[in-house]
Amino acid sequence: MSTLQDISALEGAPRRRFSRDRLTPYALLAPAVVVVLVVVFLPMAEAVITSLYELILFRPNASRFVGLANYVKLYADPVFWEALGNTALWIGLTVPLQMGLGLVAAVLLNREFAWRGLARALVIIPWALPSVVIALMWRWIYDPNIGVLNDLLLYLSVITAAVPWLADPDIAIYAIIATLTWQGFPFFAVMILAALQGIPKSQYEAASIDGASAWRQFRHITLPGIAPVLATAGLLRVIWVANSMDVIFVMTGGGPGYATTTLPLYAFVKARQNLDFGYGSAIAVTFTLILGSVVAIYIARTMREVER
Repeated sequence: MSTLQDISALEGAPRRRFSRDRLTPYALLAPAVVVVLVVVFLPMAEAVITSLYELILFRPNASRFVGLANYVKLYADPVFWEALGNTALWIGLTVPLQMGLGLVAAVLLNREFAWRGLARALVIIPWALPSVVIALMWRWIYDPNIGVLNDLLLYLSVITAAVPWLADPDIAIYAIIATLTWQGFPFFAVMILAALQGIPKSQYEAASIDGASAWRQFRHITLPGIAPVLATAGLLRVIWVANSMDVIFVMTGGGPGYATTTLPLYAFVKARQNLDFGYGSAIAVTFTLILGSVVAIYIARTMREVER
């Protein structure tokens, strides 16, 4: 009898161990999942619910459920469409410019030259500075009266009169794009530099022996070697640039008029300044859906290219 009990105990031990091994990863991930649910998904759900109400804080007793009325209101709001166009321009120019400038900086920093370590440290400065500091600094640079940019261009005879960079609705958004490009290119530079150092030098040596030019080496060795990093870094920057509004808010506040207003900034203005949380939440939810669709398409195309 005892022998049968011992055999059954031995058979049960591996099952308990297998069950414990299967549950351990979930137990370790549970705290992080709870934090994400509380910090990310709970506010998202609350924003969706709020967008279904007419919720204006200076009229708290008039709060009522309106369903999709706030979303219908968006289609008749000309500012929403202008902000959507500004957002597309904001992302479509800023991210490629940051990536291109970061790629050039990474290729240069990957070469052997004196004080290379110092140069690699200094290139991080724009990325390390707070956004508010950068916005204030560039607002002074663009100032038509005391700004150094106008003084330099006047000295070089590029312009004949001071240009109101942030007051002209036709060029204000491009001035801010230049500011954010300067701030964000170190991220790409650091990521690409790390990828470049992972490419074996033997590949370049073999290509040189075969007579490949510098351009062909860059096209057939460097670009394929850094492509996964470019895809990941580009996706992250699209998300970050799309949601960034601090630089715009400090430099122009969305003006002149709505020339530099993006969807995140418009949602912020409606919710925090106009206290219209229902409509502001509807703008935020709509922008989240649009950005999520763009990210999903980007990931799908990137995965197809990687599988090739």
